[in-house]
Amino acid sequence: MDFVITLNRAAATPLHRQLYEELRQAILNGRLLPQQRLPSTRSLATSLAVSRTTVTQGYDQLLSEGYLETVVGSGTFVCARLPDDLLPTAPVLSSPAIADSSPPLSAYGLGLADIELPGATEPTAAINFRYGRPALDRFPIKLWRKLLSRHCRAELDWLDYATDPLDDRRLREAIARYLAKARAIQCTAEQVMITNGTQQSLDLITRLFINVGEAIALEEPSYLGARRTFLANGARLVPIPVDTAGLAVDQLTVHASAPIKLVYVTPSHQFPTGAILSLPRRLELLAWAQQARALIIEDDYDSEYRYGSQPIPALQGLDRNHTVLYIGTFSKVLFPSLRMGYLVLPDRLVSTFARAKWLSDRQLPLLEQAVLADFIDEGHLERHIRQMRLHYDQRRQTLVRALTQQFGQQVTILGENAGIHLMVRLHSPLSDAEILQRAAAVNVGMMSAQPHYLLTKPPGEFIFGYGELSDRQIQDGIIRLATALHPKSRLEN
Repeated sequence: MDFVITLNRAAATPLHRQLYEELRQAILNGRLLPQQRLPSTRSLATSLAVSRTTVTQGYDQLLSEGYLETVVGSGTFVCARLPDDLLPTAPVLSSPAIADSSPPLSAYGLGLADIELPGATEPTAAINFRYGRPALDRFPIKLWRKLLSRHCRAELDWLDYATDPLDDRRLREAIARYLAKARAIQCTAEQVMITNGTQQSLDLITRLFINVGEAIALEEPSYLGARRTFLANGARLVPIPVDTAGLAVDQLTVHASAPIKLVYVTPSHQFPTGAILSLPRRLELLAWAQQARALIIEDDYDSEYRYGSQPIPALQGLDRNHTVLYIGTFSKVLFPSLRMGYLVLPDRLVSTFARAKWLSDRQLPLLEQAVLADFIDEGHLERHIRQMRLHYDQRRQTLVRALTQQFGQQVTILGENAGIHLMVRLHSPLSDAEILQRAAAVNVGMMSAQPHYLLTKPPGEFIFGYGELSDRQIQDGIIRLATALHPKSRLEN
């Protein structure tokens, strides 16, 4: 690769001296790194259109001063350690100076200061009850690799740009068929848009419907990712309480004086409480949306994993007035790094969303879309979901049993019949911070539910994910937690 050096042939300074100064500065300011190999004298002379002697003279001066070293048979390299008396001359970059020269951020950019990046608050521990992680060791990787190889050996269309802004049609057809069978969704492939996950779907929806200060109703407590997206786009949030039957739809009318344009719900497995929106409330919500001329964002979170009861049809499948925007993702069903989700739209909105997505990211990787289409069409997805439902059900029972055995009447378990996490209420005199601190001391990671509340923040509520843990880890983790929270009673027993 050519190394860019500027030489001024009209200057009085000889070319070899100019070359020496350029390389010396590049070494001191870090443009050339310690032990980095330099071009040969012949190739650099050709690149700069100078004689080889000019380059040799410049290199020789740097060698004599300790900036460069030669390795026989390998070439010329920047010295690993520079002379101590030269190091202080290296320029120090000043971050504040760079920041001061930048234009002010937009309202959106300023709002991002309050957004915590992934990992900032997530616990790290030997036994980690973090939520949202599937059992990656159970994924049929050999089958997936076989499907990948099949398409890699076929035509190379997947290397090109996509021609459809909604993305791969075969995948959209496969998703439409799957949703019709599994979730009673009413749609065609023309209504399905492939996204890189729930967050992109939420961001597109918010940007297309919400101006700064306009209202979005959402569950209280709610999914943090959705809430942060809404706030970043300038929405005014209207929290609606959740009880054992899901969103309290009657509370939406309380805010009739301030029009609500969107309402965000997770009806199949409310996040994080696990409540399931009852059929009467689903019908009530659809009627409200029609009357209020609002749209419902249905995030069908964890709908694939239900234990002991038949799933209620998705809101979209019950909708007769085209008021539902249906969001799904493969992150929990397959694996997170696939970055593949979908958004089912009413016909009248498809064109607008297609344009917005085209401006946003053009397309998702075509190879993975083709593989996923085969994975669905050949029945592998349904088979994998059946197997994982049994697997997670066993983990769920293990967690419920361990919590009950170790905490007895001091624990209340919420939302245990769906998903891959539980919400747990610990009846303890300790604060949430003290509980988390004691858990961390015994190498157990867990997360408080308080950040998911916008208004009220009830103490003692925690989210226990179990998807990625083994039975033994679950049991050991709960025993450790109980010992940490009640050390005296443990010693007495």
